[in-house]
Amino acid sequence: MPTGVKADSAAPSPAGGGKEQRVTKQRKAVSAALDRLDDFVSTQELYRILQNQGVSVSLATAYRILQSLADEGLVDVLRNGDGEAVYRRCAVTGHHHHLLCRNCGKAVEVEAPAVETWAVRTASEHGFTEVDHTVEIFGLCPDCTALKAAGKL
Repeated sequence: MPTGVKADSAAPSPAGGGKEQRVTKQRKAVSAALDRLDDFVSTQELYRILQNQGVSVSLATAYRILQSLADEGLVDVLRNGDGEAVYRRCAVTGHHHHLLCRNCGKAVEVEAPAVETWAVRTASEHGFTEVDHTVEIFGLCPDCTALKAAGKL
C-alpha cells in the first residue's frame, strides 16, 4: 500500500473529547490484524505480521495507531512480564482482568468481583476517591505447564 494514503473516512474518538481520527488503510489493516489475533501482541510482533501479509506500514505508524486505539478504548494494553506494552482487541467490554502465560502469551479474560470489592474498600480506608486499578496475573497456561512437566520447556 502506498505510504501517503489519504483518509478514507473519519471516526470520532470517544476518549479524545470528540476529536476525529483519520481512518487510513494502515489503521484498517492494524485493526483487522488485531481482530484475527486471540492473544496480546507487541507492536513489533504486529508489525512483522503486517509485513508478512504485504501491508505497507512503518513501525512508527504501527506504534501510533495502537496507542490511538488504546486511547479510544478499542484495545486493551498492558505490560507483559518483560515490561513491554502488548495490545489485544478484547471481547469483554467494561472492566476486567487478565491471566497471562509468561511463556506463550496466551491470555484469558477474567472478572474478579473480590478484587473489585477489595480495591474500593482499600481506597476508601485511605481516603481515596475516583479509584481505578489494574490487575494482571502472570503464570504458565495449562499447555505450557504440561510442556514444562515433560521437560520440553
